[in-house]
Amino acid sequence: MGSNSSRIGDLPKNEYLKKLSGTESVSENDPFWNQLLSFSFPAPTSSTELKLLEEATISVCRSLVINNPRTGNLGALIKVFLSRTKELKLSAECQNHIFIWQTHNALFIICCLLKVFICEMSEEELQLHFTYEEKSPGSYSSDSEDLLEELLCCLMQLITDIPLLDITYEISVEAVSTMVVFLSCQLFHKEVLRQSISHKYLMRGRCLPYTSKLVKTLLYNFIRQEKPPPPGAHVLSQQSDGGGLLYGLASGVATGLWTVFTLGGVGSKAAATPELSSPLANQSLLLLLVLANLTDAADAPNPYRQAIMSFKNTQDSSPFPSSIPHAFQINFNSLYTALCEQQTSDQATLLLYTLLHQNSNVRTYMLARTDMENLVLPILEILYHVEERNSHHVYMALIILLILTEDDGFNRSIHEVILKNITWYSERVLTEISLGSLLILVVIRTIQYNMTRTRDKYLHTNCLAALANMSAQFRSLHQYAAQRIISLFSLLSKKHNKVLEQATQSLRGSLSSNDVPLPDYAQDLNVIEEVIRMMLEIINSCLTNSLHHNPNLVYALLYKRDLFEQFRTHPSFQDIMQNIDLVITFFSSRLLQAGAELSVERVLEIIKQGAVALPKDRLKVRPVKEAALVHHVGSMFVSEQALLRVTVPTSTRARKGPVNTASPSIWVLSDAEGVSEENQTPSEHSICYE
Repeated sequence: MGSNSSRIGDLPKNEYLKKLSGTESVSENDPFWNQLLSFSFPAPTSSTELKLLEEATISVCRSLVINNPRTGNLGALIKVFLSRTKELKLSAECQNHIFIWQTHNALFIICCLLKVFICEMSEEELQLHFTYEEKSPGSYSSDSEDLLEELLCCLMQLITDIPLLDITYEISVEAVSTMVVFLSCQLFHKEVLRQSISHKYLMRGRCLPYTSKLVKTLLYNFIRQEKPPPPGAHVLSQQSDGGGLLYGLASGVATGLWTVFTLGGVGSKAAATPELSSPLANQSLLLLLVLANLTDAADAPNPYRQAIMSFKNTQDSSPFPSSIPHAFQINFNSLYTALCEQQTSDQATLLLYTLLHQNSNVRTYMLARTDMENLVLPILEILYHVEERNSHHVYMALIILLILTEDDGFNRSIHEVILKNITWYSERVLTEISLGSLLILVVIRTIQYNMTRTRDKYLHTNCLAALANMSAQFRSLHQYAAQRIISLFSLLSKKHNKVLEQATQSLRGSLSSNDVPLPDYAQDLNVIEEVIRMMLEIINSCLTNSLHHNPNLVYALLYKRDLFEQFRTHPSFQDIMQNIDLVITFFSSRLLQAGAELSVERVLEIIKQGAVALPKDRLKVRPVKEAALVHHVGSMFVSEQALLRVTVPTSTRARKGPVNTASPSIWVLSDAEGVSEENQTPSEHSICYE
């Protein structure tokens, strides 16, 4: 490095890097630093180039690891950076490109070194390298200056106080990224860290007063989605507009942290890396999530989580309670808009979940919005493209729906929002459908995909829970949504019969051979019957609470009424079948009185008239049992107990053990079964009820 442009291949031989990592101490006032920091570097544009950079610099970094206890050159470099940041704000106002450029380069080198130091040594050794004070070779003083804490405070000030201009964009990105690298210590520990340097510096001491300001700034960085300046508008030469070199370096670390904070990618597809329009927004979001999900310190709660849990809308003039620390205000309308637009990334979905679950102010605001379709549609699209998403992204989207459907107002309002031409829904052309009916279609499709492919018991249990939450508020269901509800029940019914048949055949075979162990068909039947009961609960809840609002569901119920015949006398379903059987019998008799062959329009007219005539007291009101109401779980992805070993998010009740990837055979549907059921729809011209 130095005054000329550097290439990756030249780095191991670079005389300035050799001096930095060598055995000679360099004073912080030495002109050497101006020479070292006067370099330009083409930004790597791929993971291959990043790997080449790390391989080229690893020998230099390891040499510094060995020599720094004697030379203190890392501390000198940090002091040079710290002294420059004191004038950074003034330099930005004066458009001092050279000064900002060199300060940026200093931070870039620090971050590269920090990453290697964290990989190569324990936290205790890392702290020693940052507490060097020149006394005698290799000696450390217990009261020496702690440069690591000073560096972190300086980074916080840089992020929160330096105005975001074209010439400061890159250094702002790199300040955020350096903090992400610092927090990557968790990646190198199997156990959850509760007493780490991140707890020591970020949750107490000099960094603590910056908590609310830092969280607010990171949120606004996400909201604003500021794009990097065009080439030539800032101090660093670029090959592309994808962000600086340090962004690429730290994004690799952030990807590792993201894996820690989600399901780890086990059994799921790798997420496609989208082209980032705003590196600053992306890195700020990742840092915000990492900070918010740090475990509590032994003697204090996580202040960053407290800040996220308590911030309010700028239009809320009520005072903050004195018991709430680190409180601040932010524009909820801007936040809502950004969240709606950014749901293609799983980290944005995690932020949405975090805010809905932990911040009651945000949750109340979002549920009161009159344009909830802007938020719900991206979530539904995630579930619709389940085969293209990572499992943790699908689960987050599903848990968000569970949180939303716990609100009766939401469940009512989504049926009043009419959508036109949903282009991403390809199974059927939907020229006009309510948001509520579309939600039902997507959730049912997710269940059927799970039954045919992933076979995750808890996924479909939570999908059915969302439907159960909504069922009492079903209104004007689209005919296709009503058909899919009954079609799903048909699939479950067929599976139930198939398991019964297999159990019977197995029992007969065991009579002739005592050596053959019997499969546990009782367990299979219990599972399938539990899910069938949940479906019956959903149908029953709709009929009991909103029969007159849903003629299409009654129509589909009558068309497939033979499916329910076998469950009328089944001891597990007799109680829940009473209302369904009454509705089928009542409307069937009215249709028989009307004639043999009836058009669809005539059938619907008779159903609407019958719904008015049916005495409401004949339907017994039955609350949906807790077995069907599976609510969201708190801190599901990064709880204190499961930071590194996160399991599938489920309800407390439903979680009876780990997810069984080799699920019972009842969940294995052939593709043919799923496709054939998809095509079984009532005729749109005439129906014969005899």
